[in-house]
Amino acid sequence: MTALFKWRHYESEIILTCVRWYLRYALSYRDLEEMMTERGLSVDYSTIFRWVQRYSPELDRRCRPHLKQTTDLWRVDETYVKFRGKWMYLYRAVDSSGQTLDFFLNETRKGQIEGAEKGNIQVQMNSSHRCLV
Repeated sequence: MTALFKWRHYESEIILTCVRWYLRYALSYRDLEEMMTERGLSVDYSTIFRWVQRYSPELDRRCRPHLKQTTDLWRVDETYVKFRGKWMYLYRAVDSSGQTLDFFLNETRKGQIEGAEKGNIQVQMNSSHRCLV
């Protein structure tokens, strides 16, 4: 890992922190520049851009084998639960292995799958892996 950061002006922890924050959170390069300035580092947004372009493929290559595979099969579960002292309907989008993909709470029952049809439950199945948080 040290060979990746050879001849870099900043330490590897700083570079990886910026790249990880950019990839994980909805931050712009200028937001990251401001956050690093608040921490006492003077980093230009174009430098962070170059770090992301250089190190994100390597992070993806090293992390991808550790992510859990998902399938395109999913269903909607409906159950009646007590939430904050009130009975509500809980609709969950569940994949084939039983992992919750998304959920929707509603006070009234509008049909078993109506919430999913109206777009209240939106399942993103574009990527072949789910990120572990």
